[in-house]
Amino acid sequence: MSSPVLAQDQPLEPIELPPSIEQGVDLIYIDPEIKPEIDRRNELLRTMGFKDWSGAPIDLYVPVNDRYTDLRRGLMKYRQRWGDLPQVQVPTGTVALKPGSKDARVTLLRQRLGLAAGDSFDAALEKQVRDYQAAHGLKADGVAGNGTLASLNRGSEHFERMIILNMERARRLPTAQDNARYILVDAGAARLYVYEDGKVVDSMNVIVGDAERQTPMMAAELRYVQLQPYWNVPPDLAKNLVAPRVVEQGVAYLEERDYAVFDGWEDDAAKIDPASVDWKGVAAGTVDVRLRRGPGEWNSMGDMKFMIPNDFGIYLHDVPEPEKPMFQAENRWISNGCIRLQDADRLLKWAFGGKPNSTGETDERVDVPDPVPVYITYFTAAPTADGVAFRADPYNRDEKLLSRVTLDSVDIASTSE
Repeated sequence: MSSPVLAQDQPLEPIELPPSIEQGVDLIYIDPEIKPEIDRRNELLRTMGFKDWSGAPIDLYVPVNDRYTDLRRGLMKYRQRWGDLPQVQVPTGTVALKPGSKDARVTLLRQRLGLAAGDSFDAALEKQVRDYQAAHGLKADGVAGNGTLASLNRGSEHFERMIILNMERARRLPTAQDNARYILVDAGAARLYVYEDGKVVDSMNVIVGDAERQTPMMAAELRYVQLQPYWNVPPDLAKNLVAPRVVEQGVAYLEERDYAVFDGWEDDAAKIDPASVDWKGVAAGTVDVRLRRGPGEWNSMGDMKFMIPNDFGIYLHDVPEPEKPMFQAENRWISNGCIRLQDADRLLKWAFGGKPNSTGETDERVDVPDPVPVYITYFTAAPTADGVAFRADPYNRDEKLLSRVTLDSVDIASTSE
């Protein structure tokens, strides 16, 4: 049997990206017709003297996604709140600094956070530490452990660069003029947003790819939904989970759980007799097999798949009821690359303007009346009422990009509306 070309909830092998694509910041436009006028806007900005990746107030001159403006204002607030503090280094140590600590480093910590000179870890210092932690994606417990000190020692310019990097990501998103109605998936936050006329009208948690199988940054159209879909079992699960059970219990294990076996991964692949397969070889990884499971409570696709045709094999999908609690977990970077939806039925009703007409058949394709653009991006900084909140970088994309950022002397304060 040939090796699989595509496994459900598992991306394809990496495709060659255009040289213009900057991994971790640019979107790959699967459907060129939905690409915003990024190139035209960038050329216009260059003629006006704006530099790329500089944090400049370009939103005063060309249309941008609101996220850009909010981050740019957050940059101004960040500089006012944290950028003007003394950028002294506070050594890490074997003991965390906390209220009541008697440690020479407390004096440096007070200086670093802009408090009056002294050696007391008092209530004022605890509050300042908590505020810093809350803004920088750290556990806001008021205890300055090595993680907090390492963050402080990076200096404010590091975080200013992070804000500007995320502004660059926001530049690549649509404006209200580009698309009145679209879906935005933020893989950095593991959250989905539904937009109408440039405003968020709904949102939900999602589960996205893990660090090894990252959900790519891309834009494609939601063209159709498959109701009561089949599930093509990923090869690693066939090898590690299903095959050992078949070896132990026989092919009845497959029949009882609605598994079918095929001779390939093509759409027209033929169904074969499970008894003809070397299941010990499948379990050992020496034999490839394609397993497909029918609809039901066991189906990892749930009741529906939202198809955005692309060469990565990425789509959005429902999950069976027992998996719903996973959307409340902090770690939602656990899929094989596809996007699992907290409330697929709600998204279905929005996309179709109600319940779509359905025959109730298995794996039924229902076309979306008006294809909806889906933008998948990745933010590690988000605007807040007080400025910006930084997040973890689960895909480790930021460090290799931060060198591109320039901290030119842009008068952000003069452009705060």
